[in-house]
Amino acid sequence: MMTIKIKPNCADNPEFGTLPVNDALARILAAVQSVTGYEKIPVQEACGRVLYHAVHSFVRVPPFTNSAMDGFALNRADLPPAGQTTELVIIGTALAGKPFESTVGSGETVRVMTGAVIPDGADTVVIQEHVEISDQTIRIDARHTPGQNVRQAGEDIQPGDCVLEAGLLCAPADVGIIASMGIAEVSVYRKLRVAVFSTGSEVCDLGQQRAGVSQQTFIYDSNRYSLCAALGKLPIEVVDMGIIPDDPALLQSVLLDASHHADLIITSGGVSVGEADYTKQVLSELGSVDFWTVAMKPGRPIAFGKINSAVLFGLPGNPVAVMVTWCFLLKPALEKMLGISASAIIPSFIATSTSSIRKRSGRTEFQRGILTQQEHGKWTVKTTGKQGSGILTSMSKANAFIVLEHDRGGVEAGDEVLVYPFSGLF
Repeated sequence: MMTIKIKPNCADNPEFGTLPVNDALARILAAVQSVTGYEKIPVQEACGRVLYHAVHSFVRVPPFTNSAMDGFALNRADLPPAGQTTELVIIGTALAGKPFESTVGSGETVRVMTGAVIPDGADTVVIQEHVEISDQTIRIDARHTPGQNVRQAGEDIQPGDCVLEAGLLCAPADVGIIASMGIAEVSVYRKLRVAVFSTGSEVCDLGQQRAGVSQQTFIYDSNRYSLCAALGKLPIEVVDMGIIPDDPALLQSVLLDASHHADLIITSGGVSVGEADYTKQVLSELGSVDFWTVAMKPGRPIAFGKINSAVLFGLPGNPVAVMVTWCFLLKPALEKMLGISASAIIPSFIATSTSSIRKRSGRTEFQRGILTQQEHGKWTVKTTGKQGSGILTSMSKANAFIVLEHDRGGVEAGDEVLVYPFSGLF
C-alpha cells in the first residue's frame, strides 16, 4: 500500500524556489534523448516532420539553362555599344517544355518564354518590354548586361550536394526543394508518443459534470485542450488520457500504464502543496524526480523526472503557468526528443515598457504583453492587465511575453525590457 504524505513540505527540497529557469532547462536537455527509429514517407507528407537522414542531390537544379523572363534570347556579342541600337532577326520561338531546336547565329534572336531552354548560341535574354518589335525583327538599345535573365543549369543545386541536413524540421520550402530533385520519399524520425492528462476531482470535461461535484465548485478542463493543441503542431502522436480525479491509487495506475506506452508524459495539476495534490507524491514513489520547483513566475511548481523509460513533466494546474512552462521548458525538450538538430532561435528583442511592473529579484517572471510598433519604428509593450496565473484571457489578449530576468527588480514606465513575440513560441 502506497503511503501518501497529506501535507508535503516543499521546504524539504533544498532547491525549493531557487533553481533558475536557464539551469532547469539545461538539466532537462541533458536528461532527454532523441527518439530512435525512423520511417519512410512520401515527400508530400514531409512538412512538419524531422529528417532522419540528410538529403543529397543526384541531379542539377535547375536541370538545364533556362530563361528567367519572357523576352528574346541572343548572343552577348550582339549587344550594341553605348549610345547605339542593334536590329536582330527573329528566327523562332522557345516555349517551356518545347525548346527551339536550331542554333542562334550572329544577328539573330529567338523569342523565349519563362522556363524555356536557352537555345544553343544564345546566352542573354532581353525582356520583351525592352525591345521594339517590327514584323520579324527587334531593335534593342545598350542598357543590357551580358548573361542577364538567364538561369544557369545547376546554379541552385549540383549533383552530390548535401541540400538538407538530418534533424531538419521540414517547412513547405524544404518539401519543394526535395521535390525539385525528383525525390519521392524521405526518411524521417518516427513520431513522438506523448500521453497527456489533467488531475483534480474538481476538473470536468466539456459537456460533462463529475458526480459528487456541485456546479458551483467544478471547473472545465482547459489545460488538456491547450496542451493537445500545442502538441498537434509538432510531429507527435498525442494520447489523450482525460481527467484523473484525486485518487492516488488510480493516479499511480494511470502513470504506470502511460510509462509503458509513451515516450513522454505530461500532467497538469497536483504538483503544488495542497492537501489533495497527490501527483508529486505518486511520482516520487514510481520514478525519479530531478526537480520540483523552478524560480519562475508563473510556473514555479513543476516536476521533471522519469517513470520507467518515459520522461515526465508535471505541470502546474493554473492555465497560464501551463502555457509559460510549455514555451520555455517543455517545448525545447520535445524538440530535442523529436530529433530536431537545433531548435529554432526564439526571436527576442528590447522594447520600451509603457507599464510599471512590480517584481522581486530571485526569479524570472513572464508577464503577458501587447507589443506595438510606433510610427517612428520604435517598439513599445504594455501588460495585458491582471497577471494572475489563472487568467487565461491574458494569454489570448497578448502577442508577446515580457521577460523580466532572474536578478532584475521592478520596472518603471519608460524602462527597456526583453520581449519574446508569441510567433516564435507556439
